[in-house]
Amino acid sequence: MLGHFNYWVSIILMMTGFYAVIASTNMVKKLIGLGMFQTAVFLLYISIGKVRGGTAPILIDGVAAGDVSFSNPLTHVLILTAIVVSIATTALGLAIVVRIREAYGCIEEDETIAMDMADERAEDAMPPTIADAKRRLGWLPRSQAASRAPLPAQLPDRKPAASRPLAPRKGPTGRRKSAPRKGKGRP
Repeated sequence: MLGHFNYWVSIILMMTGFYAVIASTNMVKKLIGLGMFQTAVFLLYISIGKVRGGTAPILIDGVAAGDVSFSNPLTHVLILTAIVVSIATTALGLAIVVRIREAYGCIEEDETIAMDMADERAEDAMPPTIADAKRRLGWLPRSQAASRAPLPAQLPDRKPAASRPLAPRKGPTGRRKSAPRKGKGRP
């Protein structure tokens, strides 16, 4: 059993990382678990590629290739590539977590999902399109299809709401605000 110590360490580290990814709701802890899992895979592949008593696969003049056992260099090369990919994956994951923190104010998966569900429920209560909303407010002319169904304001038992004309906006000086004029020193 101790002869396969590297394999046992790799399996324990892999399961610990897998548990952290599955059980944790904190996104940074999930990334740490993912890093542990990837490190366990690296250790496993490097352990597979190492041969006891093996040397680097360099041929020396005068020594027959059958007399010497070599370690497999392919696994080491693959793991070097995998380490670079692992670093890039972790950096991308951390960048995404930062953006999620800016957007939601938290990095807990449950809270962000709850916020998304609340947003979806609020969107379901809204009119289907912006054009429909503008038609309901009277900002767009009603098409023939939209005029068939009476809007709540068009029902006969309701009285029309009193509307007042909009007054021009005035600034702090009491003068009417207008768009900036082009002139000297202005673009």
